[in-house]
Amino acid sequence: MVQRTVLDNGLRLISEEVPGVPSATVGIWVENGSRDEDPQENGVSHFLEHLFFKGTERRTAAGIAEEIDAVGGVLDAFTGKEYTCYYARVLAEHLPLALDLLLDVFLCSRFAQEEIERERSVICQEIAQVEDTPDDLIHDLFHLDFWRGHPLSRPISGTAATISQLQRADLLRYLDRRYRPDRIFVAMAGGARHEELVEQVSPALSALTGKAVTREIPPPTASAGVYPHQRDLEQTHLCLGVPCVSQVDPDWYAAYLLHTALGGGMSSRLFQEIRERRGLAYDVTSFLSTYRDTGYLGVYVATSAAWVPEVAELISAALYQIGREGISLEELRRAKGHAKGGLLLGLETSEARMNRLARCEIYFGRYIPIPEVVEQVERVTLEEVHALAARCFANENRALTLLGELPPLLDYQTLLDA
Repeated sequence: MVQRTVLDNGLRLISEEVPGVPSATVGIWVENGSRDEDPQENGVSHFLEHLFFKGTERRTAAGIAEEIDAVGGVLDAFTGKEYTCYYARVLAEHLPLALDLLLDVFLCSRFAQEEIERERSVICQEIAQVEDTPDDLIHDLFHLDFWRGHPLSRPISGTAATISQLQRADLLRYLDRRYRPDRIFVAMAGGARHEELVEQVSPALSALTGKAVTREIPPPTASAGVYPHQRDLEQTHLCLGVPCVSQVDPDWYAAYLLHTALGGGMSSRLFQEIRERRGLAYDVTSFLSTYRDTGYLGVYVATSAAWVPEVAELISAALYQIGREGISLEELRRAKGHAKGGLLLGLETSEARMNRLARCEIYFGRYIPIPEVVEQVERVTLEEVHALAARCFANENRALTLLGELPPLLDYQTLLDA
């Protein structure tokens, strides 16, 4: 059962009680992410996420870690392009402790100067780690290439240059502008009651005031083309993407099924052709990356440099064929089964349910019951998938980012041609 309470200041409390689940996961969500940052402050949301756990008026950073470890729980956070979450997962009997810890770090963190400097170094190491992990770096590079100059293109962690320039006053100023009750909600799922959540968090969170400073940021314009990034690597990494639907677009379900048939599973066209029939890569996958007003359908694969032209040609040919002919009825049937099974299997933990509850709140302002999702999946027709593919898979829409050793004298534009 899902319940929702709105405090007088506009802050929302949402929970899903799941009988029989021994754990509870609760998160304080802020509808704010790297998309909301100016270029010179890129990474500030992620920087703040780190600092919230570095000591409060009541607890040291070590004390926070010791308390959650003592009950076998998890206290963590993550930053996205459109939201940030601070969460705890514990046995339901330890929910009062989890809520006390979350409220303490969220409302009473000290942001001590020495901790800022220490964490600045940690984040720079995190950025360097991405630079050394090509299957992560390729996606950051693709965003920079595909959505050039737009806030969505920038890396969530920022860059070493922007992180080195952020000062305590900048962090607190950003916190004051964006962390206001109209942008904050609490989501909880698992074996705990809504009344427990309301009783424990309402007094403290009701004291928050004001409204967040917002600005209208139009959706990005996609930049089609080929973007090579030469690196000395064992493999060359490819990320090809095309503009697609937003998270709230009615065609989202058709897009999800299209991506699944293209490269979303072991029976998908690209996996079967590139790995199983030709042995050109260990793995090839497609993905649907969506935001509140835009999105793209992407394909990722890593292969030997000598095989880059063949792999890129196979991906382009698959897009061309599906764009002209659509997918088969059998492919649609498998994609629907994959989507429904994946959804239900993915909700086996309280953490997964909490995340889904929150995403429904952020993008739709309401909880979407599972039967409604299943119904929407079942209603998608071959004609709808074909129409979407024809619109998205045109040659002129494609962008390809390459990272690694690149074949000499390669005519890059031909990689996009079917």
